[in-house]
Amino acid sequence: MTWTLRKHLAVSLGVAMLLAAGVAIDVAQPAGPSPVKQLSRDTEAIHALGISGVQARVIAPDGRQSVAISGTADVNTGRPVSSDGYFRMASTSKTLVATVVLQLETEGRLSLDDTVDHWLPEVVQGNGNDGSRIAVRQLLQHTSGIHDDLPGYTTPEEYYQQRHDVYSPEQLVARAMAHAPDFPPGEGWAYSNTGYVLLGMIIQKATGHPAHQEIEDRILRPLGLDQTRWMDTSPTLPRPHAQAYQLFGPGSRVDVTDQIPVDYENLSWVTTTRDENRFFRALLDGRLLPARQLAKMKQTVPVSAEVQELWPGGRYGLGLVERPLSCGGTYWSHEGGDGGYITLNGVTDDGRRSAVVSMSEARGDTVQHIMEQENAASALIDHALCAGGRSTP
Repeated sequence: MTWTLRKHLAVSLGVAMLLAAGVAIDVAQPAGPSPVKQLSRDTEAIHALGISGVQARVIAPDGRQSVAISGTADVNTGRPVSSDGYFRMASTSKTLVATVVLQLETEGRLSLDDTVDHWLPEVVQGNGNDGSRIAVRQLLQHTSGIHDDLPGYTTPEEYYQQRHDVYSPEQLVARAMAHAPDFPPGEGWAYSNTGYVLLGMIIQKATGHPAHQEIEDRILRPLGLDQTRWMDTSPTLPRPHAQAYQLFGPGSRVDVTDQIPVDYENLSWVTTTRDENRFFRALLDGRLLPARQLAKMKQTVPVSAEVQELWPGGRYGLGLVERPLSCGGTYWSHEGGDGGYITLNGVTDDGRRSAVVSMSEARGDTVQHIMEQENAASALIDHALCAGGRSTP
């Protein structure tokens, strides 16, 4: 989910020339029909909302890749969007964390029924919070009831004041413990970044290594995802990348590229549309988890009424979101949004067809803008996955 946007909702020549013009190209240049035209229309529709830059990539069952870009990577220079540009992964990294937890369960190193207190005694306590009643499974599925209180900015002034603030996992958990739970464990659903902070701490306790190291060793290296990197407390991104913008209101578009994610231990990942596609395809086609653990990941519960507005018909598994397709069936995803980068993704149940769209501007100033951006990006994913091999040349 675009969690930066949620804060606003709650509080509120050749190829280069084509790319610069916002024209979709088929990377593999296959013979016959391809989904390029629809992908191009959908990226243009997102840009038309006022979003500065858009890049999208679709991988078909036969491995063919289609790419589309629209807009600009820098509103001051007019530099074109790169189809291989880096962006902050944000909450999509929750699927990486969940995958590692389920791998550890496969190895018998932890159980989804373990309590938080089993691994982190006396960390979740006070104001009605009780780590002895919360299971690892509930952290993964956002059914723990732990209140979320991550720092965040809602104005340009707050951005400039806070953009380089660094918090330890313990500090972030302590902020949540200052609040009563949203509901008793297992009796509701509310998105909790703090739950995943705790999961990162549990991974370290179970393995002796930070969660980012386990992700690198268990997922990135085996899959060859060399464009996905943990940036620690660096406020910058590798090149190429689009500048990230946040719309705070009329006439208040701010370049927010320079910042450190508040939960840098879990959210300091950057990636590309290529790597994000490859990760989700590998996960859903069974290359990362045995069938039993993947089935557990896909056991879903309804999300809250607020999130249903963003994900109509959406349900949440263990670090994985299930959403319906307009052509029938469902797909799996986990979007992310932080520091102006908003990304939606999707992969079919068999892992054979996938799509990722990354936008380098968050229009989070009004509910209408939030919904327009979410709906346009969701439509791109739906069209790409429903193409099913059909295309419009």
